[in-house]
Parts: sequence; structure tokens; C-alpha cells
Amino acid sequence: MITTENLFLICDSIITGFFSLCYLYQIFFIFYELFKRKRKSAPIKPSKHHTFGVIICARNEQSVIGGLIDSIKRQNYPTDLIDIFVVADNCTDLTAKYAEASGATVFERQNKNYVGKGYALDFAFKTLWSQGIKHDVYLIFDADNLVDSEFVKEMNLKLCEGYKVLTSYRNSKNYGTNWITSGYSLSFIREATYLNKAREDLKLSCAISGTGFCVRREILEATGGWKHYLLTEDIEFTVDSVIKGEKFGISEKSVLFDEQPVNFKSSWNQRMRWAKGFYQILGKYGGKLIKGMFRGSFSCYDFFMTLFPASAYTVYNVIKAIAECVYGFISFSGNLNTFKLVFNCLWPVVSCFCIMYLLFFLMGLVTMLTEHKVIRATKAQKIRSVFTYPLFMMTYCPIAVVAIFKKVEWKPIPHSVKATIDDLEKTKVK
Repeated sequence: MITTENLFLICDSIITGFFSLCYLYQIFFIFYELFKRKRKSAPIKPSKHHTFGVIICARNEQSVIGGLIDSIKRQNYPTDLIDIFVVADNCTDLTAKYAEASGATVFERQNKNYVGKGYALDFAFKTLWSQGIKHDVYLIFDADNLVDSEFVKEMNLKLCEGYKVLTSYRNSKNYGTNWITSGYSLSFIREATYLNKAREDLKLSCAISGTGFCVRREILEATGGWKHYLLTEDIEFTVDSVIKGEKFGISEKSVLFDEQPVNFKSSWNQRMRWAKGFYQILGKYGGKLIKGMFRGSFSCYDFFMTLFPASAYTVYNVIKAIAECVYGFISFSGNLNTFKLVFNCLWPVVSCFCIMYLLFFLMGLVTMLTEHKVIRATKAQKIRSVFTYPLFMMTYCPIAVVAIFKKVEWKPIPHSVKATIDDLEKTKVK
């Protein structure tokens, strides 16, 4: 006879097995990148030097905007082929003045009804085109970024391979500050190496990640500008393009240094926006992704898995752990053995925590072992980050649950790390 407890275990095994199968391909990505045959390639000469329009969306970023503009002006690429434009979006500080003093062309935008990076990007493109200013390619950055001196040169080389959209290698300005900054940083580095690079090598589409990406002009002209306004406009653009059959690439030698939030409140707000944005995209594009999957598009499957199962499985595990705790208390509340009562109440939560911790620990460890040379942090900070990375990732659990019910609006993240590209290049990687 099947008891209620056995039935629950059977259902849990089926659900866990299903989600594990869904994500098995990402494990394959890791092994593929670790053991793929590396071939030495001869130096490539660009078939064309593209013109680049750099678009920086900035909201109250006077403390960091100058550093980014300076790093762009120092590119190992013909300077007459790079123009820098800053959208001072709903600013109340001196962002516009500082950006102009640094050598950028500034467009000021004040619109409290349509707030978000998507609207700022659309404003930038339409303003440029209305003035007859057009470039072959547009590079999109956040104001807190810094870029390696080879960034544009390497982007140009990859564009010569025929790509229309490219993402970059997202590194960090402040990896070693604390467990939050290292958690973000390790996630982005893992995404570049064991998701996007694997996708490109397997002829799948990469995903752009908020900043440090380039788009050919014809892609934007075909839609009349930037038409993606959800809370995660980058992933929305990626998903919409994948459904249409586009394949994004990665210029892994184009290195971007990003500033990560340093306190949990800012991190919570930012990742709440990301989680809510994923739900929005799933609602808007989920059906089209499923249709694409049945047409044989593995990229559609890949991004459907990115949007849906991660959040769904997180919510499921939280509900399951709470249910098991309640069940354990009810079942053994009449038992005088206090230890057994506490054990049965807490074990479901502890076991779930241990499994998730081990999984994320292994992901962080593999990433650190292979990418440690590019991380700007001390050896002690790198080692510490592997152990704290699982804790950072598990904080997505409550975020994924709360985002279902909470109304989320775009809020700026404060930036204050006034590092320059010289500071990062002089930093000794230990």
C-alpha cells in the first residue's frame, strides 16, 4: 500500500528528475568547454574597420562616467571611427556636464512616465538618426563600466565573421569587496565561459547581458529603434531575436569591467527586477519559444529553460521545504523525543540547502580554477568567493518567490567605485 509519505517521495523524485533533465545540457556545456580540443589559430586581419557609435545610458552617474569615457577614448582602434554618446536619463546631478567635459556628446532626457534603460536606448537611436548620424555598429554600456584597450578592436574582428550582435567577457571592478560583489562577478564570468562561449562553439545563440554588447545598425533600423521595454530589456531583446532566428556571438577577448552592488539591499532590488523581468518575458514570449522548440530550435529551448524552470524549481523547493517542515511537526508533535521532532522538521530544509550548496560550489570552483588569472582579486579573496558563491546564488530563492507577487519598478543602482582602466591594468592578479 502506498502511503501519503511514499506518494510524496515519488512525486518529488519525478519533479526533481524532470528539472534535472531540463538542465543536463548545461552540464554538457561545462564539460564541452573544459575538454574541447583547442586549436591554434593564425592572427586574423579585419576585412573592414567598422564605425562604432557608443551609447551610454546614465542616471546620476557623475562619479563614474568620466572613467568609462576615458577607457573608450584609449582604445587600440582608429579614434575617428568611434563616437561617444551619453544619454543623461532623468538626471538630477552633474552627469551631463561631466560627460561633456570628458569628450562625449550628451543627450538629456526627462521623462518620468517612461522610465528604464529600454526607453533611454530608443531615445538615443531616434535622436541620432533624426540628426542624420549613423554608424555601422552600436556599442551599449552602463556608466559604471570600464573597458579593456582591445575591446573595440576585438569586437571589430568578430563582426568581420558575420555576426550582427555580440556580447563580451564581463569581468569586475570590485570582485574582492565582499561576498555579494564576488557572487555577481563569478556568475558573469561563468556565464561568459560556460554558457555563452559554449553556445557559440556549438553554433547556438549567445545571450547579451545588460551591458558590453554591440548591435549592427540594420538590426535596429528593421524595427525602427529599440523596441524592448520590459524590466530586463537585454534578455527580452535576446529572446525576441532568437525566436526570429538570429544567432548572437561572443567576443571573449573584449573584456568589460563592471561594478557590482556592495550591499544586500541594492542587490535585492536589482535581482528582484531581473526575476520579475524573466516572468514578464515568459508571459510575453513563452508561447513563441515553445513553438520554436517544436520547430527544432535548440536556442529556443535553451532560453525557455533559462526563463522558466530555474524560477519554477526554486519556488517548488521553497514550498516543498516548508510543507515537509509542517508535515514533520504534525507527524511527530505527539512524540516525546524532542530531538526526533526537531530533526524531522529541519532535515528537509537542511538537505535542500546542502544539495543546492554543493551544486553551486562545484560551479563556482570550476569557474575559478579555469578563470582565476583574469580575476582582479587576491588569492584569499578568490578562495573565499568559491565558498560564498553558493550562498549568494541561494538568495535568489526568496527573490524568485517574492517577485511573483510584488510590483517591481526600475530603480537605479548607486555606483561609487572611481577606479580607472589604469588601476585595473596595474592591479597584480595573485
